[in-house]
Amino acid sequence: MTRMKRSPDHEDEHIDLATHTDPDRNRLTPLLRLPPEPALAVVTALAAVVRAAHARERESPTPPGTLKRAQEFEEGDVYMAEAPFEGFFADRYLMDFYDVRERGVCSRMHLHTGLRFVRMMTGPATTIRVSSLVPITVLDAHWPGTPLRTFVDALPDAPVPRDRHTVVVPENSWVDMQIPRGVSHQFNAVGPHAVIDSVHPEESIETLREGMSGYRMMAQTIFLAERRSTADACTEP
Repeated sequence: MTRMKRSPDHEDEHIDLATHTDPDRNRLTPLLRLPPEPALAVVTALAAVVRAAHARERESPTPPGTLKRAQEFEEGDVYMAEAPFEGFFADRYLMDFYDVRERGVCSRMHLHTGLRFVRMMTGPATTIRVSSLVPITVLDAHWPGTPLRTFVDALPDAPVPRDRHTVVVPENSWVDMQIPRGVSHQFNAVGPHAVIDSVHPEESIETLREGMSGYRMMAQTIFLAERRSTADACTEP
């Protein structure tokens, strides 16, 4: 595989939206719906792990040149729960989503330098808008209730016209997503109770391939826009 980044450690690298073509599609699997109380308990407990890690980082910053587990991403605060080690290439992150209504901005459409396996979990009064430049394949599963809401609109603030394909993860739900390397995607949580449990299956290979100096989510990301759109571009109509 060829290197994707122009500057391996750059944390705000972007490419031309007009020339980008997704090499594949994301695949999304709805798993289950929960009653509001257990859904909230799970999301709150996982978010607390992330928040505690960030509190420790503020109190005792990670020394330069060592692994920083508490990191920030456009979609939320993240914590590397398990790191790669010799002979085991994968790691695992938890992410505590920002509520786009509180922040007033959306996360940008982006892609990663390696594949991702993501489990999205929501609590009450919270949804996640999952978007891509190509249709998202929603797979069959034992999903109770009506199918997930999907729609297509114009990608906001784009320099050239591009469609945005969106699937909405409903409240009190667990939904999995498989994200191939180099495929566009965008997550925006609308509401206060949303987390991600994300596995990066080839993390150490990915960073070696790109020539990166360490594990940093922002450096392993390539954005498809220079700036973020206002929140009205990613909240439900």
